[in-house]
Amino acid sequence: MQQQSRYRQLAPYVKQQWVTIAQAFVCTLIFVSFWPILAWLVGRMLTLLVQGEVWALAQLMVLIMLGFFIHKGGQYGQDSLMAKASLTVAYRLRRQVYAHLQRLSLGFFERSQTGDLTYRLTEDIDRIGEVVNKFFHDFLPSILQLVAVLTYMLFLNWQLTLAALVLVPLLGGLAGWFGERMLVFSRRSQNLVSDLSSLLTEVFSGIRLVRAFAAEDYEVERFSVEAERNRQARYSAAWLRAVQYPVVGLLYAFVVLLIFLVGSWQISIDNITAEQFGSYIAAALMLIDPVVHLTDNYSQFKEGEASVDRIFELMEVKPIVEERDNAITLPPISGKVEYRNVTFGYNPEEPVLKQLNLRVMPGEAIALVGASGAGKTTLVNLLPRFYDPDQGQILVDGYDIRDLSLRSLRQQIGIVPQETVLFSGTIAQNIAFGRKDFDLDAVVAAAQVANAHDFISKFSQGYHTWVGERGANLSGGQRQRLAIARAVLLDPKILILDEATSALDSESETLVQEALDRLMCDRTVFVIAHRLTTVRGADRILVLEQGQVIESGNHGELLAKEGRYARFYAQQFRQ
Repeated sequence: MQQQSRYRQLAPYVKQQWVTIAQAFVCTLIFVSFWPILAWLVGRMLTLLVQGEVWALAQLMVLIMLGFFIHKGGQYGQDSLMAKASLTVAYRLRRQVYAHLQRLSLGFFERSQTGDLTYRLTEDIDRIGEVVNKFFHDFLPSILQLVAVLTYMLFLNWQLTLAALVLVPLLGGLAGWFGERMLVFSRRSQNLVSDLSSLLTEVFSGIRLVRAFAAEDYEVERFSVEAERNRQARYSAAWLRAVQYPVVGLLYAFVVLLIFLVGSWQISIDNITAEQFGSYIAAALMLIDPVVHLTDNYSQFKEGEASVDRIFELMEVKPIVEERDNAITLPPISGKVEYRNVTFGYNPEEPVLKQLNLRVMPGEAIALVGASGAGKTTLVNLLPRFYDPDQGQILVDGYDIRDLSLRSLRQQIGIVPQETVLFSGTIAQNIAFGRKDFDLDAVVAAAQVANAHDFISKFSQGYHTWVGERGANLSGGQRQRLAIARAVLLDPKILILDEATSALDSESETLVQEALDRLMCDRTVFVIAHRLTTVRGADRILVLEQGQVIESGNHGELLAKEGRYARFYAQQFRQ
């Protein structure tokens, strides 16, 4: 069963531009109405030329130039207005798709390729904008031009016109055949370009690893394989277009020759004058351009349909974590957190957390310890609702977090990750991330708490220093202190520290730890750490294994138990 075209899903975006499109359509009518008039003028001009009436010919040429002026004015209005409308459609679609992606769950991005998403938001939406522009700027005027010119040709001589139309069904069938195959080739080509884009994003992001493992030749070979697949797919589409144009051209040439043959017969029986036939030939030649445009446009529409499919596939993805319609705005909290019988698994058949119960009081610092895969990061990722538990409840100050608006919940939870993410912008903008308008004095105060002010002040532009891509011009310790400053400015009552010092040298770790100690004051804190030196001061240490808490207590109590925590500690500090 053939899949229904998704072009109809573009209708709401196009309707928003109906005023601009209507204005463009008026210009199109002015532009198109000139063609039959021009055909008549050409026939008249040929007659005057043969008769040698120079003055009358000069007057007619002035009239023709005036007509061309109006004709080109209509063309300008059509082109400029449709460009405005189509670009606005692309902008609004791109903005809505991007906003939709921002609402999708983390699991979607973990499964998706960054390069593919980037390609859809850029190239695919640009192609959709081009299709909208083509339809109103090229396809529709070509249809109107065909109708206008054919009507004039029927008026001149219906027998000739029937001869011209004899191959129309064949042309239509060929256009459909070429278009359907172009859709198949375009889908394949665009998917392969997305794969290529994803490969590039992956390699450039991990270029240090490529260098470290001397894997340059390996990556070149991998890229060559993907590039060759892309070349073959694009060549298939180009070959199809190369076949389409001469086939259509040959058919049209046959039609023109047929018109001359039938026309000579019509002249011989006095059914048409030489002037009328000259005008008729001029009109027939005016059909070449719209016919070529229509066949070409149809193929491009089929190429664009692949892009429309890919965009609306994204729009149909539903977030796993959704905010309820009557979501409550979380008021300022004290920081009490409770997990009640929480079970969760990224794959429901393989739970990471199993019937977990935990109560954390306001201002309490909880450290999470355990082997990789024990569920430490999963436990804290459930708190800001990056995921929802399969069973059980998570409460913040007595509120079930599924009843809360996501924004009000997440604004009261600060996260300092192991690997700080910085965006292109100034240092101040990175510290105040998520705030369009911010107080620079507050940013400076936050940086001072985070032990970041001194190194920021050494830059020539201070807080207005531009941060390179991913903060490559800053050290690991500097990036981490900016992340702490970001959390300080947010001033959350709940704080999550996910391996915040694990990748730092001793000097940087000392500065970062001092900043963290200040940040943790009077907050409910969850600390994930493999270095047990960073968790000894926690109020409570939880040892997780296979999604369950197997030990709980402070540092001294757990050492005294001589259980799993004591063995971890002994392994790390064994001489």
